[in-house]
Amino acid sequence: MFRGSMVALVTPFKNGKIDRSGLKKLVRFHIDNNTSAIVPCGTTGESATLSYDEHKLVIDIILEEAKGKIPIIAGTGSNSTWEAVKLTKFANRKGVQGALLICPYYNKPTQRGLYHHFKAIAEEVNIPLILYNIPSRTGINMLPETIARLGRDFKNIVGVKEATGNLDQMIAIKNIAPRNFILISGDDALTLPILSIGGTGVISVLANIMPREVEDVVRKFEEGNIKKARELNLKLYPLVKTMFVETNPGPVKTAMGLMGMISSELRPPMFKMSKENEKILKTTLKKYGLLK
Repeated sequence: MFRGSMVALVTPFKNGKIDRSGLKKLVRFHIDNNTSAIVPCGTTGESATLSYDEHKLVIDIILEEAKGKIPIIAGTGSNSTWEAVKLTKFANRKGVQGALLICPYYNKPTQRGLYHHFKAIAEEVNIPLILYNIPSRTGINMLPETIARLGRDFKNIVGVKEATGNLDQMIAIKNIAPRNFILISGDDALTLPILSIGGTGVISVLANIMPREVEDVVRKFEEGNIKKARELNLKLYPLVKTMFVETNPGPVKTAMGLMGMISSELRPPMFKMSKENEKILKTTLKKYGLLK
C-alpha cells in the first residue's frame, strides 16, 4: 500500500467551494491510470485553508467514489494536536487505509514536543500512520532520532514522507529506524535517489497530471531495470522543476486547468500564477504533449 506513485491530490474548488464532481472525476482518473494510492488533504490539497468540515467532506467524497478500488491515505495533520487527533479518529472511523501527519507548523515545537504530538495521535487510532517532515513549510525539522523513536514506540507509526531534500538525513533514518520502517519521497525530483537508499515510492505532485509515468519510474526500479528507471526519471525532471516554478500547488493546478481536468482555482492566500511563469508552464506542457 505504501509504495509506488501515491498522488498528493489537489483539492478542486469552484467559486470558493469544494468541487464535488471535479473531485470524483480525479478519483476515477487515478484508478484508471495505475496510481498506487490517493493522498488527499495534504500540502498540495491546500489543507491549511480547508475548514474542519471541508476536510471531512473531501475524505468522505473520495472514499465513496473509490469504493475500495484504490488505497486512501488521508492527510489529517494539524498544528493543533487536538485537531490532528480529531481528524485522524474521523478518518479511522471512515475506513481509510492510512493517515499522513504533517509536523505541526508555525508553533515550532521541540523534538520532545513533536514526539508527544504524534504519540497522542498514535494512541487514539489503529490505522497505519505516516509522518510528514517538510521543514520548508513547517519551520521545524523532525530529526532522525525522533522519527526512529516514534517508529520503535508505536507499531502503527509505520513510515515517514521525507521532504527535507537531505539524503544524508534520510540515510540516517533508514539506519536507525526499525528495519521495516517505510521511507517515502516527498519530492518528485528525488524519487529515484530515495528509492536507491531503500525508499518505497513517492507522494507525488507530478502524478496529478502524469500518474502512469511516475508509477513507471518506481515500477522499473522495483523490477531491477535501473537504466530504464533512470531514463524515465531524467525525462520527467524538467516538468518536475516547472511544477515548482511558483509555490505548490499553483503550477500543478494551473496545468490541470489548462488541460481541462478541473478548474485551476486556488484558495486565498494562494494566487494565480504570474503571466511570465504561466508562459513557462505552457511551453513545458506542450513539450510533453500535455497541451496543444
